[in-house]
Amino acid sequence: MPRSIRSYKYDGPHATQDAFSPPTRRCHPIVNLSLRSPGVLASASLLLLFVISVTAQGQQQTAELSMSSSSSLPDAPLPQWSPQSSSGRSSSTEGAATVSGIVLDDTGATIPGAQVRLTHGDGTQTLRLTSGGGGEFTFMGLAAGSYLIIVNAKGFAPFTSPEINLSPQQVYQFPHLTLSVGSVGTEITVRPTEMIAAEQIKAEEKQRLIGVFPNFYMSYVHDAAPMTTRQKFSLATRDSFDPVALIGVGLTAGIEQANDTYPGYGYGAAGYSKRFAARFGDGRCSDFLSHAVFPALFHQDPRYFYQGTGSTKSRLIHAASFAIVTRSDSGKTMPNYSYFLGDIGSGALSNLYYPHADRGVGLVFTNALIGIAGKAGGTIIQEFFSKRLTTNVPPAGAP
Repeated sequence: MPRSIRSYKYDGPHATQDAFSPPTRRCHPIVNLSLRSPGVLASASLLLLFVISVTAQGQQQTAELSMSSSSSLPDAPLPQWSPQSSSGRSSSTEGAATVSGIVLDDTGATIPGAQVRLTHGDGTQTLRLTSGGGGEFTFMGLAAGSYLIIVNAKGFAPFTSPEINLSPQQVYQFPHLTLSVGSVGTEITVRPTEMIAAEQIKAEEKQRLIGVFPNFYMSYVHDAAPMTTRQKFSLATRDSFDPVALIGVGLTAGIEQANDTYPGYGYGAAGYSKRFAARFGDGRCSDFLSHAVFPALFHQDPRYFYQGTGSTKSRLIHAASFAIVTRSDSGKTMPNYSYFLGDIGSGALSNLYYPHADRGVGLVFTNALIGIAGKAGGTIIQEFFSKRLTTNVPPAGAP
């Protein structure tokens, strides 16, 4: 007969014995595991496993929270495009694509140092790099999408690729990235003709024989710009009232008085003053009529153009003929109306202030012939000797 199972209940110091069993000594066992049934045992095992699982999970969460709060490291940066990236690479991300290629010229030779840009199809966000020694370039860590490649290299025309559509993890090798040679641009500065002529006239006003006598109407620039009417009058004024020219007038008047030329003027200071005024009038009238008034009316250039090359005979003919033929403002050869009419006009005006005994038609033509002969002789001297004796001669090829 099996032994009866005794049950005890502890209720502190006054615990009482169960009514179903005889009295015995006090003890505290709660269960006797060896005597429990299999169903109770299985339930206890499942309960124990559940408690262990919940405890382990709580400890793991506590450890993670502790590590998160105690870490001093900053968060890792997210991948992003740089507007001025020198390497052309962004942070590697899962599914990132790659674009690479080689920059070539028309002959198939590589082009190192080319500036390569990769932009989104909408033109926003750009990656930049410089092609390597073999013309190669590589953009890495690219998100899927559409892109354009733009290449610039010195001496070559800019290149823009068709749109490239990248898928995740795609490795794209760009084909036929060839640059054509850029067209050579010629920069031409266009200046008004009047401005060029003004610069040439300014240079001519610095020319002086042996550094003293004005040589303003000698052009060493063969294809000089034509002068405007205003410039013709300005140069005539500058030449006529040059201090050296006025000194020459005074010397000539003194020689005439010493030789008793034009005795009607008398002698002494009064005679010298009249002779000075007559020579001054002759010169100023001749200068303005020959160099400004008639050149403006007939559109002729009053300057003598230095030949400087060719045989002695050709240079002699060129110089001597200047009193008869000259250059028009358009560059054509035409009769030198300006000098001939200028000398005639100057002679005619001289009848207004020369002594009555010396006036008449003879005076007019005499002065005209003297003027023409003087110009012919002067240009011959200028052609063969003036360049070596003139200061501030512009260099060859001057504008």
